[in-house]
This record gives sequence, C-alpha cells and structure tokens, in this order.
Amino acid sequence: MSTTSNVNNNGSNAAGSTASSLIGGNGSVTDLFTTLLVAQIKNQDPLSPQDPSQMVSQLTQLSQMESLQGLASQASTTSGLLSSLQVLTLGGQVGSTVQVQASQIHVDDAKVQTHFTLPGNADKVQLVLTDSKGVERRVDLGSLGVGANGYTLDPAQLGLASGDYQLRVETGAGLKLPVEVSASITGVRLTGNGSAVVQLGSLGEFDPAAITQFKGHLAS
Repeated sequence: MSTTSNVNNNGSNAAGSTASSLIGGNGSVTDLFTTLLVAQIKNQDPLSPQDPSQMVSQLTQLSQMESLQGLASQASTTSGLLSSLQVLTLGGQVGSTVQVQASQIHVDDAKVQTHFTLPGNADKVQLVLTDSKGVERRVDLGSLGVGANGYTLDPAQLGLASGDYQLRVETGAGLKLPVEVSASITGVRLTGNGSAVVQLGSLGEFDPAAITQFKGHLAS
C-alpha cells in the first residue's frame, strides 16, 4: 500500500510540475494535455491502472477547451476588425452633420440645436441645464405638441458661462426626457482601449452608439 501511494504521488507531482512548466512557457493546451497524459500513464500503478473512462472524459474536456480557445481567438480577431472598420467608416463622415443623444455637452458662445420628443401634448415644458457645480438653469419653452420638437440654445442670449452642462427636458407633469443635439463631426479619435469616439466641435466627444441620425453634409 505504501509503494502504491508513493507511485501515485510521484505521478501527480510530476504531472503538476510539467503543467506549471508548460503554462509558464506559454505552451499550447494540446501540448500540455499530451504531456500530462503521458506522465500519467508512465507513473500510474501497474497493479491499479488508470480507469479508461477517465481518460475518455479528459480527452473530451481537452476538445471542449480547445474549441473554447478557438472561439475566443476568433472573437478577438473579429472585434479588432470591426473596430477598424468603424473607425474607417466614421472617418469618412467627418464634415457631415449628425444628431446624438447627449446627457452632457460643453457650452461656449456657439448656438446649439437641441431636439426632443414628447409622448403627448405638454404644458410648461422646460429645458434644464445643470452646470458643474450643480446649479440649475431652466429655460421655459411653453406648451408644446406631441412628437418631435426643437429649440435653439443661444448661450449669449441666456447669459450662460462657458463650461460643461448636463441637460434634459421636463414637462409640467414632472416627466423627464432625454435631449439630442445636432452638430458636424469634426474628427474621430481612438481611445486607449481601441474604441472610437466622435468629436462634435466644441460640444465634446461622444460614443458612436449615441448617434441617432446621420443628416449628411451641409450644402455649401
């Protein structure tokens, strides 16, 4: 019994040592499993050989692991290609006007075209701007009808200081709605993680997923 135990322990130690070595050397899963399997056969107790069903189970696990590795590799490659394609596509749109959903924009002295959609007729509609200090400025828009509505935000007329503002629309009934802005794409920038952001002039940078409409190039 003692001899059998030592043989099995030696086999486990040898397999573990080999696994660590291969993993550290960035060996493939196939090489790792093959080496472990050979080590297991060589070091098993001749009087109590390894159950064949366990080897079949291990081979099945190997096949599944290789399949998952292959899928992960393909997904990574596909993601990289899609990111490159997105950058090229957006780069071709520089100069065109888009409409984006914007929870925050940078305001300077330029006018900003805002858009929002009301689910029904509403009274006392307000455009709410909140600065970086949490101070709110409410712009009364009056009573508006159901559907798409727009408002031209003129910072100079409203006396707004330059800076970043969060914005939303509120109705007299307390309904809060998101706001969209339209502007020209002035550039496309790659971030550190490989994704892209679109630059909309002085309004700031936005995720391409925030784009709701492409309106084309302005007529010269």
